[in-house]
Amino acid sequence: MTSRETELELRQAVIDACREMAAQGINQGTSGNISVRTDDGMLLTPSGLPYDRMKPEDIVAMKWDGSWAASAGNVPSTEWRFHLDILRSKPEVGAVVHAHPIFCTIIAIMNRAIPAIHYMIAAAGGNDIPCAPYAQYGTAELSQAALDALRYRRACLLAHHGLIATGPNLRKAMWLAVEVEVLAKQYHGCLQLGSPPLLPDEEIDSILKRWGQYGLRDNDGALKIPLQPS
Repeated sequence: MTSRETELELRQAVIDACREMAAQGINQGTSGNISVRTDDGMLLTPSGLPYDRMKPEDIVAMKWDGSWAASAGNVPSTEWRFHLDILRSKPEVGAVVHAHPIFCTIIAIMNRAIPAIHYMIAAAGGNDIPCAPYAQYGTAELSQAALDALRYRRACLLAHHGLIATGPNLRKAMWLAVEVEVLAKQYHGCLQLGSPPLLPDEEIDSILKRWGQYGLRDNDGALKIPLQPS
Protein backbone atom coordinates (compact mmCIF):
# COMPACT_ATOMS: atom_id res chain seq x y z
CA MET A 1 0.00 0.00 0.00
CA THR A 2 1.47 3.34 -1.01
CA SER A 3 1.11 6.61 0.84
CA ARG A 4 -1.39 7.67 -1.80
CA GLU A 5 -3.68 4.74 -1.17
CA THR A 6 -5.71 4.62 1.97
CA GLU A 7 -7.00 1.30 3.22
CA LEU A 8 -10.51 2.42 2.32
CA GLU A 9 -9.42 3.03 -1.28
CA LEU A 10 -7.77 -0.39 -1.44
CA ARG A 11 -10.88 -2.06 -0.08
CA GLN A 12 -13.00 -0.36 -2.75
CA ALA A 13 -10.46 -1.27 -5.43
CA VAL A 14 -10.81 -4.94 -4.48
CA ILE A 15 -14.59 -4.71 -4.79
CA ASP A 16 -14.33 -2.93 -8.14
CA ALA A 17 -11.96 -5.63 -9.41
CA CYS A 18 -14.33 -8.39 -8.31
CA ARG A 19 -17.14 -6.78 -10.24
CA GLU A 20 -14.82 -6.32 -13.21
CA MET A 21 -14.08 -10.06 -13.16
CA ALA A 22 -17.78 -10.72 -13.60
CA ALA A 23 -18.10 -8.05 -16.30
CA GLN A 24 -15.13 -9.49 -18.20
CA GLY A 25 -16.60 -12.99 -17.97
CA ILE A 26 -13.61 -14.48 -16.17
CA ASN A 27 -15.53 -15.56 -13.11
CA GLN A 28 -18.92 -16.92 -12.14
CA GLY A 29 -20.80 -16.22 -8.93
CA THR A 30 -18.59 -15.85 -5.85
CA SER A 31 -16.03 -18.49 -6.79
CA GLY A 32 -13.19 -16.03 -7.41
CA ASN A 33 -11.20 -14.09 -4.83
CA ILE A 34 -8.74 -11.22 -4.78
CA SER A 35 -6.06 -10.02 -2.37
CA VAL A 36 -3.86 -6.93 -2.18
CA ARG A 37 -0.74 -6.38 -0.10
CA THR A 38 -0.77 -4.00 2.86
CA ASP A 39 2.02 -2.96 5.22
CA ASP A 40 1.20 -5.68 7.76
CA GLY A 41 -0.52 -8.32 5.67
CA MET A 42 -3.26 -8.30 3.05
CA LEU A 43 -6.81 -7.31 2.30
CA LEU A 44 -8.88 -10.23 1.00
CA THR A 45 -12.37 -10.84 -0.28
CA PRO A 46 -14.74 -12.51 2.21
CA SER A 47 -16.18 -15.96 1.76
CA GLY A 48 -19.48 -16.40 -0.06
CA LEU A 49 -20.57 -12.76 -0.34
CA PRO A 50 -21.93 -11.70 -3.76
CA TYR A 51 -19.84 -9.00 -5.37
CA ASP A 52 -22.79 -6.68 -5.92
CA ARG A 53 -23.46 -6.67 -2.17
CA MET A 54 -19.87 -6.09 -1.02
CA LYS A 55 -19.02 -2.96 0.91
CA PRO A 56 -15.53 -1.78 1.89
CA GLU A 57 -16.06 -2.95 5.48
CA ASP A 58 -16.75 -6.49 4.20
CA ILE A 59 -13.18 -6.92 2.94
CA VAL A 60 -11.15 -8.92 5.47
CA ALA A 61 -7.79 -7.70 6.79
CA MET A 62 -5.39 -10.57 7.47
CA LYS A 63 -1.96 -10.27 9.07
CA TRP A 64 1.17 -12.09 7.91
CA ASP A 65 0.74 -14.68 10.67
CA GLY A 66 -2.68 -15.64 9.28
CA SER A 67 -4.67 -13.99 12.04
CA TRP A 68 -7.60 -11.81 11.14
CA ALA A 69 -10.23 -9.74 12.86
CA ALA A 70 -13.92 -10.23 12.17
CA SER A 71 -15.07 -7.53 9.78
CA ALA A 72 -18.80 -6.91 9.41
CA GLY A 73 -19.29 -10.52 10.52
CA ASN A 74 -17.43 -11.94 7.50
CA VAL A 75 -14.75 -14.61 7.31
CA PRO A 76 -11.92 -14.65 4.75
CA SER A 77 -12.15 -16.52 1.48
CA THR A 78 -11.55 -20.25 1.81
CA GLU A 79 -8.56 -19.71 -0.51
CA TRP A 80 -6.85 -17.29 1.89
CA ARG A 81 -3.90 -19.65 2.35
CA PHE A 82 -2.41 -19.42 -1.15
CA HIS A 83 -3.05 -15.67 -1.27
CA LEU A 84 -1.08 -15.23 1.94
CA ASP A 85 1.69 -17.62 0.95
CA ILE A 86 2.16 -16.02 -2.47
CA LEU A 87 2.38 -12.52 -1.02
CA ARG A 88 4.77 -13.67 1.73
CA SER A 89 6.98 -15.59 -0.69
CA LYS A 90 7.08 -13.11 -3.57
CA PRO A 91 7.79 -9.57 -2.36
CA GLU A 92 7.46 -8.19 -5.89
CA VAL A 93 3.77 -9.22 -5.94
CA GLY A 94 1.29 -6.62 -4.77
CA ALA A 95 -1.96 -8.35 -5.74
CA VAL A 96 -3.29 -11.85 -6.44
CA VAL A 97 -6.33 -12.62 -8.59
CA HIS A 98 -7.95 -16.06 -8.52
CA ALA A 99 -10.83 -16.92 -10.84
CA HIS A 100 -12.47 -19.76 -12.72
CA PRO A 101 -12.49 -18.54 -16.35
CA ILE A 102 -14.17 -20.99 -18.69
CA PHE A 103 -11.28 -21.68 -21.07
CA CYS A 104 -8.55 -21.62 -18.40
CA THR A 105 -10.59 -24.11 -16.43
CA ILE A 106 -11.10 -26.37 -19.47
CA ILE A 107 -7.34 -26.50 -20.02
CA ALA A 108 -6.78 -27.01 -16.27
CA ILE A 109 -9.26 -29.90 -16.20
CA MET A 110 -7.11 -31.54 -18.86
CA ASN A 111 -4.08 -30.88 -16.62
CA ARG A 112 -2.27 -29.05 -19.40
CA ALA A 113 0.01 -26.05 -19.44
CA ILE A 114 -0.67 -23.34 -22.01
CA PRO A 115 2.34 -23.51 -24.37
CA ALA A 116 3.91 -20.80 -26.53
CA ILE A 117 1.14 -20.55 -29.11
CA HIS A 118 1.41 -16.73 -29.13
CA TYR A 119 4.13 -14.31 -28.14
CA MET A 120 1.90 -12.88 -25.39
CA ILE A 121 2.65 -16.03 -23.39
CA ALA A 122 5.72 -14.06 -22.27
CA ALA A 123 3.43 -11.80 -20.24
CA ALA A 124 3.41 -14.55 -17.61
CA GLY A 125 7.21 -14.57 -17.49
CA GLY A 126 8.30 -17.41 -19.75
CA ASN A 127 7.47 -19.83 -22.55
CA ASP A 128 4.41 -21.40 -20.96
CA ILE A 129 1.76 -20.98 -18.30
CA PRO A 130 2.15 -24.07 -16.10
CA CYS A 131 -0.63 -26.09 -14.54
CA ALA A 132 -0.20 -26.93 -10.85
CA PRO A 133 -1.24 -30.49 -9.89
CA TYR A 134 -4.61 -30.96 -8.28
CA ALA A 135 -5.08 -30.45 -4.57
CA GLN A 136 -8.28 -29.71 -2.68
CA TYR A 137 -9.25 -26.05 -2.42
CA GLY A 138 -8.15 -24.14 0.66
CA THR A 139 -5.45 -26.63 1.65
CA ALA A 140 -1.75 -26.23 2.36
CA GLU A 141 -1.15 -28.76 -0.44
CA LEU A 142 -2.85 -26.50 -2.99
CA SER A 143 -0.91 -23.51 -1.73
CA GLN A 144 2.41 -25.33 -2.14
CA ALA A 145 1.43 -26.56 -5.61
CA ALA A 146 0.59 -22.99 -6.62
CA LEU A 147 3.86 -21.64 -5.20
CA ASP A 148 5.83 -24.26 -7.14
CA ALA A 149 4.04 -23.38 -10.38
CA LEU A 150 4.56 -19.66 -9.80
CA ARG A 151 8.22 -19.96 -8.90
CA TYR A 152 9.31 -18.46 -12.24
CA ARG A 153 5.94 -17.26 -13.49
CA ARG A 154 3.38 -14.59 -12.80
CA ALA A 155 0.38 -16.80 -13.59
CA CYS A 156 -0.55 -20.47 -13.47
CA LEU A 157 -3.48 -22.81 -13.86
CA LEU A 158 -4.71 -25.05 -11.06
CA ALA A 159 -5.67 -28.55 -12.19
CA HIS A 160 -9.45 -29.15 -12.13
CA HIS A 161 -9.87 -25.70 -10.62
CA GLY A 162 -8.98 -22.41 -12.32
CA LEU A 163 -6.43 -19.62 -12.61
CA ILE A 164 -4.08 -17.56 -10.44
CA ALA A 165 -2.61 -14.32 -11.78
CA THR A 166 -0.29 -11.98 -9.90
CA GLY A 167 1.04 -8.51 -10.45
CA PRO A 168 2.89 -5.65 -8.79
CA ASN A 169 -0.50 -4.02 -8.33
CA LEU A 170 -4.14 -4.95 -8.72
CA ARG A 171 -4.54 -3.34 -12.14
CA LYS A 172 -1.71 -5.42 -13.63
CA ALA A 173 -2.84 -8.62 -11.93
CA MET A 174 -6.31 -8.14 -13.41
CA TRP A 175 -4.85 -7.40 -16.84
CA LEU A 176 -2.83 -10.61 -16.71
CA ALA A 177 -5.82 -12.68 -15.61
CA VAL A 178 -7.79 -11.51 -18.65
CA GLU A 179 -4.78 -12.05 -20.94
CA VAL A 180 -4.30 -15.63 -19.73
CA GLU A 181 -7.95 -16.40 -20.41
CA VAL A 182 -7.51 -15.06 -23.96
CA LEU A 183 -4.49 -17.34 -24.42
CA ALA A 184 -6.44 -20.30 -23.04
CA LYS A 185 -9.27 -19.61 -25.49
CA GLN A 186 -6.79 -19.41 -28.36
CA TYR A 187 -5.14 -22.66 -27.31
CA HIS A 188 -8.50 -24.40 -26.99
CA GLY A 189 -9.42 -23.21 -30.49
CA CYS A 190 -6.12 -24.42 -31.93
CA LEU A 191 -6.63 -27.86 -30.40
CA GLN A 192 -9.87 -28.21 -32.38
CA LEU A 193 -7.76 -28.07 -35.55
CA GLY A 194 -4.91 -30.27 -34.38
CA SER A 195 -1.61 -29.84 -32.58
CA PRO A 196 -0.63 -26.16 -32.85
CA PRO A 197 2.87 -25.08 -33.90
CA LEU A 198 4.69 -23.40 -31.03
CA LEU A 199 7.06 -20.46 -30.94
CA PRO A 200 10.61 -21.54 -30.12
CA ASP A 201 12.26 -20.58 -26.84
CA GLU A 202 14.58 -18.24 -28.73
CA GLU A 203 11.61 -16.19 -29.89
CA ILE A 204 10.21 -15.92 -26.37
CA ASP A 205 13.67 -14.85 -25.19
CA SER A 206 13.66 -12.17 -27.87
CA ILE A 207 10.25 -10.92 -26.68
CA LEU A 208 11.47 -10.87 -23.09
CA LYS A 209 14.53 -8.92 -24.21
CA ARG A 210 12.35 -6.33 -25.91
CA TRP A 211 10.30 -6.09 -22.72
CA GLY A 212 13.44 -5.55 -20.64
CA GLN A 213 13.60 -8.95 -18.94
CA TYR A 214 16.35 -10.66 -20.93
CA GLY A 215 19.35 -12.13 -19.11
CA LEU A 216 17.37 -13.00 -16.00
CA ARG A 217 17.34 -16.78 -16.42
CA ASP A 218 18.76 -19.48 -14.20
CA ASN A 219 20.88 -22.30 -15.62
CA ASP A 220 17.76 -24.38 -16.21
CA GLY A 221 16.32 -21.66 -18.44
CA ALA A 222 13.63 -20.50 -16.00
CA LEU A 223 13.10 -16.79 -15.49
CA LYS A 224 14.42 -15.58 -12.14
CA ILE A 225 11.94 -12.76 -11.64
CA PRO A 226 8.44 -12.20 -12.96
CA LEU A 227 7.84 -10.01 -15.96
CA GLN A 228 6.21 -6.67 -15.21
CA PRO A 229 4.76 -5.33 -18.47
CA SER A 230 4.21 -1.60 -18.78
